[in-house]
Amino acid sequence: MRGHRRQPSIDLLELMGVVKENGNDQPSIPPVQTPLSYDYVLVAKTNDHQDRKQIEYIEELKKKKLKVTKIIDDDLVFYGIQAPKEMFERYRYLLKVSDACNWSSDQNIVPLSTRIRIVHFILNHTPIRSGESLRNLMKMKVFEAKFCLHEKKKQRELKENWARWTACLQGQPITAVRNYFGEKVALYYLWLGWYTFLLIPPALIGVIVFLYGLAFFNSSPLIKEVCEADTVMCPLCDKRCKVWQLSDTCTYAKVSLLFDNNGTVLFAMFMAVWATLFLEFWKRHRASYVCEWKVSDWCEEEEELILEIVNNANCEPKQYKHSYLRSTLVLICVTVMILVIIGLTHALVVFRVIAAVLLAEGSWEFLSNHSNSGAMMLGAVLHYLIITVMTRINRIVAMKLCEIEETRSFAATEKSFTVKMFTFQFFTYFSSLFYVAFFLGRINGHPGSYVRISGKWRLEECHPSGCLTDLFIQMAIIMVLKQTISNVFEFTGPWFCRWFKKRRTKKLQRKCAHCYLKDDSEVNHGAELCENCKLRDWLSNYRLNDVDSFSLFHEFLEMVIQFSFTTIFVAAFPLAPLLALINNIIEIRLDAIKMVTLERRLVPKKTNDIGVWIDVLEAIGVLAVIANGLVIGVSSDFIPRLVYRYRYGPCANGTEADIDCMSGYINNTLSVAHLDDLNLRNEFSASQMITNSGLNVTSCSYKDYRSNEDYNLTPQFWLILAVRFAFVILFEHVVVICKFIAAWFVPSAPLQVKNERLFDKLNRLKEELRHSNLWEPVH
Repeated sequence: MRGHRRQPSIDLLELMGVVKENGNDQPSIPPVQTPLSYDYVLVAKTNDHQDRKQIEYIEELKKKKLKVTKIIDDDLVFYGIQAPKEMFERYRYLLKVSDACNWSSDQNIVPLSTRIRIVHFILNHTPIRSGESLRNLMKMKVFEAKFCLHEKKKQRELKENWARWTACLQGQPITAVRNYFGEKVALYYLWLGWYTFLLIPPALIGVIVFLYGLAFFNSSPLIKEVCEADTVMCPLCDKRCKVWQLSDTCTYAKVSLLFDNNGTVLFAMFMAVWATLFLEFWKRHRASYVCEWKVSDWCEEEEELILEIVNNANCEPKQYKHSYLRSTLVLICVTVMILVIIGLTHALVVFRVIAAVLLAEGSWEFLSNHSNSGAMMLGAVLHYLIITVMTRINRIVAMKLCEIEETRSFAATEKSFTVKMFTFQFFTYFSSLFYVAFFLGRINGHPGSYVRISGKWRLEECHPSGCLTDLFIQMAIIMVLKQTISNVFEFTGPWFCRWFKKRRTKKLQRKCAHCYLKDDSEVNHGAELCENCKLRDWLSNYRLNDVDSFSLFHEFLEMVIQFSFTTIFVAAFPLAPLLALINNIIEIRLDAIKMVTLERRLVPKKTNDIGVWIDVLEAIGVLAVIANGLVIGVSSDFIPRLVYRYRYGPCANGTEADIDCMSGYINNTLSVAHLDDLNLRNEFSASQMITNSGLNVTSCSYKDYRSNEDYNLTPQFWLILAVRFAFVILFEHVVVICKFIAAWFVPSAPLQVKNERLFDKLNRLKEELRHSNLWEPVH
């Protein structure tokens, strides 16, 4: 037999500070024993009207030989549920003979986390005579709460080693988390820890790109041209907006250069490859841990089948179903929902257009001069509020669509819900950003032929320095608001609820000395706490905040949306990885404190991966390549500057000049509108053509490549458009090739994992053969 050696990938993670495992061996899982404080607890209000259904449900549990202890405390009734040892023996045997779960560590021992999972399944699948399940009874308020209990000793250890703010920069005890909360929660924290650690390189490079733009803050010829220009620009709105000096937007031009410079191109390419390396190395770390935990071949759907047999030996399997009618209905509903979300984006555009007009026509001079920027910021805040409201609506719709589908198992329901919910959330978050990135300032028309909403309000225009700053403002506001406000509510909400419940209920009695010693030491089979100490334990858990099957889903969704922000439009916001890094360092401990001390214990779930989220992350990685290629090629001024430098600028003929090659670029991007043109006489009023200094002008400039005579697009526009598309195609092909090479270069599982699984299977087959009396040893 080969001795057990810990996986090198786990040692590497510990060296990096991502995890903190004590010693070279994984901590042992406690043996089978009856817990001091029961496997599960049901809570009900003392209500004569509902007492009959309570009693009927409890009697159904007793028929399955579950031990039920009833304790009454004022207006609350507590039912402590304890499953018999024989139930877990059946579970262990079925694991052994199953196809996919037969090499699990649960074959030999059934830890408390597994006991809880089994009892949780039985409670949810035990109906009363009228056919109502526990879920229906809770909706009817027959039972008020259901929860599994925290283990005080392990809870205290996790709090000391993990769930505290002072541990922010320490590794996570992933195996201890797995032993307490199950593999599903442990893999989430392992993924989040790895993601946070790998954000360090892009955060540093993003800061360097930002500083690169800052280095040319005052010396760039583009900024000098804007700040020293005497160009008169056309009014930004109808009626009250006047012509304005290009030099008035000197600060805006400086900010634009911080995010729209040559460094962002290389940074976007780096981030696309980084996303691939992050996922490939994650697969290796996941493989190492699930091999260590012996759940490499685990199948959630097969375990659900085993639990159905444990619950009822005469059960009939829930068959797979497929209906083209239901699938068509779901597809139509999803499409309609996406169209509604896109419609909200159009409403947001209308809001910004109207807000810009109202701000420009207002009495405050500062807001009048910066009406477009003000409207953009107000639009971003409104977008955040829409996101907050739509998140709740999206959840309800996604759940209803899953009910229409009638999926066979909880694992299938969770997968379906995840895909739908993420799709809705993605469109909610990013529809407005896609408009700002690819449509803002490109469909607004030109003097004499402006595009108007309802023939009244002109669409927004981009600044002469480019549109990327508008995208940056939108992203920065949404990211900062989302991360700060959600974290504040995520922590203070559960803390306040726990405090309020403490105020409403009486003070807990102190635990008696006899039970205190029991709870803090290894106990014999069948040992129990006294009734007062049981009630104390149950009440303290009851006061914590409720959790459900999708509690972990919300944490994953939040992080995957953040991953989307960090990768998809990183070319417009190089500081996004830095903000994500700071947020995640806090998020890990915030979630840990919340799970360990502020919330009821999550039902431990066994799994061997992060589910459909890995497919979602890979899709985001591909979308990030496309989006960043389009942002650089279409949204930024990188291509127009490149074309000007080598085709139209002072250095275009190849001769050395005393002036900078980009000199005159801003003026080259502007076209002139003459007021004496017949088409423009009704476009601007005479009062609009008076500058702030009182000068009456007869022409003004606007950003576009158009002829000054007939306003047709110039050959330069078509050349730039051709180069833009050529760059996007080239960028995407180069980056996709780099992604494929990176994915090929990094195997998804380490060799030691593959070899260890090979030896484990060989030894298990030999062991089975020995027990079959067919073993013939070779001498």
